[in-house]
Amino acid sequence: MEHISTSTLIITLIIMVLVSAFFSGAETGMMTLNRYRLRHKAKQGNRAAKRVESLLKKPDRLISLVLIGNNLVNILASALATIVGMRLYGNAGVAIATGVLTFVILVFAEVLPKTVAALYPEKIAYPFSVLLKPLQVLMMPLVWLLNTITRLLMRLVGIEISNAMSTALSKDELRTLVNESRAQISRRNQDMLLSVLDLEKVSVDDIMTPRNEIVGIDINDDWKSVIRQLTHSPHGRIVLYRDSLDDAIGMLRLREAWRLMAEKKEFTKETMLRAADEIYFIPEGTALSVQLIKFQRNKKKVGLVVNEYGDIQGLVTVEDILEEIVGDFTTSMSPTLAEEVSPQKDGSVIVDGSASIREINKAFNWTLPEDEARTVNGMLLEVIEEIPSPGTHVTLSQYQIEILDVQDNMIKQVRITPPKSAPSLNKSL
Repeated sequence: MEHISTSTLIITLIIMVLVSAFFSGAETGMMTLNRYRLRHKAKQGNRAAKRVESLLKKPDRLISLVLIGNNLVNILASALATIVGMRLYGNAGVAIATGVLTFVILVFAEVLPKTVAALYPEKIAYPFSVLLKPLQVLMMPLVWLLNTITRLLMRLVGIEISNAMSTALSKDELRTLVNESRAQISRRNQDMLLSVLDLEKVSVDDIMTPRNEIVGIDINDDWKSVIRQLTHSPHGRIVLYRDSLDDAIGMLRLREAWRLMAEKKEFTKETMLRAADEIYFIPEGTALSVQLIKFQRNKKKVGLVVNEYGDIQGLVTVEDILEEIVGDFTTSMSPTLAEEVSPQKDGSVIVDGSASIREINKAFNWTLPEDEARTVNGMLLEVIEEIPSPGTHVTLSQYQIEILDVQDNMIKQVRITPPKSAPSLNKSL
């Protein structure tokens, strides 16, 4: 290289540093891209996104290409810097060239390009892929050889290539992604998405109307009483049974009953029973995600929840499941949580005994136990194991509970004081 001028070597050295910066930035930009945004843009027909996506389909080849290019350039730069240093400073130039080149490569070929690429991955990866694509084809033999050696070494130490991590998100990761998307997704839509993810964790037992609250008609009652119940029922469907709810015989759509009353001069029990639909039974413990699909598949809107012995435990409708996603409907006849709880200035909350523990925990970010009972009344009766008197105090999971009202062997109202470390209100009621 004696015939090459020093100025030419310095210019070549600067080019080598820039090329090294190119490979460093390309590597970081490619690996920090949002894969889901990339896939979305590729599906929309973005040519740069498609090009980058094709490169990332074989990340081992891409990494090998970048490392080969980067190392070759850095080695060449080191050789050129040594020659330039010796020409300018003699033997001392070797040490000077090593120190200066190390600083330059670290700052301008590593830290700076990688930092910029990490901050703006799309602005770096998309244009850089124009050069990476043909380079990958050009250097394919060397890349293939390097990958083959690497895979053989990995097999020797017991690492299987097929065990590579999937890019699919787990449910918990998806939940975190939704929680961190506040800038792009409104709070209400966030809550709906999280509720959809929670459908697998919630069963029909948690949302069903309990057996003692099911509105039904005993067909053995006086016919005038039956007609009166039909005309005054607030529900769209009503259970028909004989003497006891356990002997349920049909589910009557009130709209159909009113149509028959209007069309026929004689509306009898036989007519009513013929108009009733067959009852759809739901095993207790069925996840809401499963039950929603079953409702759709069977073209049903309501079902009775039964235990392993066939005893009726409650009633669930499609509306109940949808309310778990979008919140309470204004048409619901059941009291809302806002009607069942009353936050106090001292931090305590006055709660109706019929309030759902799960809804309270969800609204206030509390951790009241909900495994054994679904209502506050049931939870306290499980703990106390007797009908308490007003004024009774109970400590449950660090929550101070004062029973305010007891009627008809049921706890009607309590005051719950959470521990000081308990989170504040999660959402408005």
